[in-house]
Amino acid sequence: MLIGELGRRTGVNPHQLRYYEAQGLLVPDRGGNGYREYGDDAVLTVAQIRKLLDAGLSTQEIGYLQPCVSGTAPALEPCPETLDLLRARIAELDKQIDTLVRSRQTLREYQTTTERRLAG
Repeated sequence: MLIGELGRRTGVNPHQLRYYEAQGLLVPDRGGNGYREYGDDAVLTVAQIRKLLDAGLSTQEIGYLQPCVSGTAPALEPCPETLDLLRARIAELDKQIDTLVRSRQTLREYQTTTERRLAG
């Protein structure tokens, strides 16, 4: 199928599909006319990429995990490299959450102080 058809079947615009190709996540064949030609398996690959992006993984991380990905959920094969990457990503998220919680608390303190000064 051509890129337009893949886009229709996956709901992903051709620009994004070309980006996935540039990142090495999606590998089309080239027809004699130079057009990208995708097999039916590309629909599953795009679905996996989208779900992993939704989980907060980068395209680089997805490329690293891609050989261990199967199914539409997708499922990840339980290998040490996969777990190391997931643990590292979760640790990064935990740090970001901690920073956001501290920022929220500081802003609330500023808000409370400002409201007291306004009222008093």
